Amino acid sequence: MTLHYDLIAIGGGSGGLSAAERAAKYGAKCAVIEASKLGGTCVNLGCVPKKVMWYGGTIAHTLRDAPDYGFDLQVNGFNWSELKAKRDTYVGNINSWYHTYLSDSNIDEIQGFARFVDRNTLEVEGKRYTADHIVIAPGSHAIIPSVEGAELGVTSDGFFDFEEQPRRVAIVGSGYIAVEIAGVLNAMGSDVTMFLRREHLLRKFDAMLRETLMEGMLNDGVNIISSAQLERVVKSDDGTLEIQCANQQVHSGFDKLIWAIGRAPSSVGLDLEMAGVEVDEGGFIKVDEFQNTNVPGVYAMGDVTDAPQLTPVAIAAARRLSDRLFGGMKGRKLDYDLVPTVVFSHPPIGTVGLTEGEARETHGEAVKIYQTRFTPMYNAFTKHESKVAMKLVCVGAQEKVVGCHMIGLGCDEMLQGFAVAIRMGATKRDFDDTIAIHPTASEELVTMR
Repeated sequence: MTLHYDLIAIGGGSGGLSAAERAAKYGAKCAVIEASKLGGTCVNLGCVPKKVMWYGGTIAHTLRDAPDYGFDLQVNGFNWSELKAKRDTYVGNINSWYHTYLSDSNIDEIQGFARFVDRNTLEVEGKRYTADHIVIAPGSHAIIPSVEGAELGVTSDGFFDFEEQPRRVAIVGSGYIAVEIAGVLNAMGSDVTMFLRREHLLRKFDAMLRETLMEGMLNDGVNIISSAQLERVVKSDDGTLEIQCANQQVHSGFDKLIWAIGRAPSSVGLDLEMAGVEVDEGGFIKVDEFQNTNVPGVYAMGDVTDAPQLTPVAIAAARRLSDRLFGGMKGRKLDYDLVPTVVFSHPPIGTVGLTEGEARETHGEAVKIYQTRFTPMYNAFTKHESKVAMKLVCVGAQEKVVGCHMIGLGCDEMLQGFAVAIRMGATKRDFDDTIAIHPTASEELVTMR
């Protein structure tokens, strides 16, 4: 017998879980299909375990700076395995909670890999399920390049499987995942070398952020090799890895190699063609502003679409979709403009809105920039300095703030409130008229001249 639902979500990550959870609150009969662990990339291989490791790196920096504040400390070492075990337990508890939560919410959990039979029917492990509404949210997977010997490295997912801290590690990539992993390992004492295909880190971010982060990472001792064209990876007689690049450049002695060159949508294998669902050349499922695919009753969201690969984006899109389908909120959708995001580099980055380059392309001479760069008070006594840099991108006679970019200690926690103000249409005058909180780094955003 085929089971029928009002809504089935393919993928037990942020998007799928949120769509089913919100629909169930409206009384819809829902199911979630997941072939692996509940929680998706964020909980298992992304945001959550990454942030735990980032905290570890931050503590390492604090211990480094403590003597400059008068503390006489003796650090007897760092136990990577202990931190990993505690991190894995924490993540495991979240997985367990999701199982309970689905049960308590009367949402059926179906284990296995879903494939379309037709536009309303899915098959999982030989059983068929139908639904009036099917949400495709299987997430993404890390990419491995087509380089000879690539199998000798691991993806960014594999970083979380390390039982021991690597002594010397190579990281290939220039995006936020690459810089986050590099920052953690460097802070904890590993010798880190980054290989960039082009010249810059975080290529799509504002130039000020790219340049300040590059400077900071180099000062922290990260070796950054730009314009590196990798040709092959080989294992040396001593078991270490050697990376061979174009122009006969050879870099050797690495314990680990991490591929952090991006993620691809996990759309292959779903038999989307059986339902007639269209994808683009990159495998991303095509959707409109309401998350509709080209097939009525079939929707997609999260990393499997060409949307920002951010957990809160998938959650927000999913909840709005279910509000529209089951909550009577006609026209409910996610506005993808002004999506704030943080990069948990060392130091962290916070950014929302247009970069200076993007603003000038659209608004030309109407753009006005306010920016500052300084050493924060925290570093007044420390031998190691970490700069803070901030920029406001404003447009028009009223100087509406259309972009805010910052890097430095505390910027990860600073951004949220400023993102609200910018979304509400704040101008530079609104920022200027706001009383500064002193002494903080954030006050610089309301005192720039």
